[in-house]
Amino acid sequence: MADINVNEILEEMLNAAKGVLENHWEDAKPFAEQELKSLAENLKLIAQLKVKGKINEEQAKYYVEIQKSSVRIVLLTIEGLGILAVESAINAALDVIKTTVNTAIGWSII
Repeated sequence: MADINVNEILEEMLNAAKGVLENHWEDAKPFAEQELKSLAENLKLIAQLKVKGKINEEQAKYYVEIQKSSVRIVLLTIEGLGILAVESAINAALDVIKTTVNTAIGWSII
C-alpha cells in the first residue's frame, strides 16, 4: 500500500477549492486550509488504520462523510458562500485526489 502524502494532496485540494471559490477565496482561504488539512490527515489515518486492521471499508466511508460534513459546516459560516458553492468546492477538492487516495488505501472511499 502506498503512503498518502498529506502536504501533496492538501496542495491539490486547496488549488481545486480555490478554483471554485475564487470570488470568496480571501475569506475562505484560512478556513479551507485548516479544514482540508484535517481532511487530508484523516485520510492518511484511515490508511494507517486499514494496515493495522482496525477499520473496514464501510467504516472508512462513514469517516470520510463525517470529515466532509465538518468541512461543509465550517465553510458555510463564511458570509457569501452558499451550499452549492461549498459542495462544489468539496467535490472539486476530493475529485483531484480521489484516484491517489483510493489507490493508496486500496478501497474506493472517495
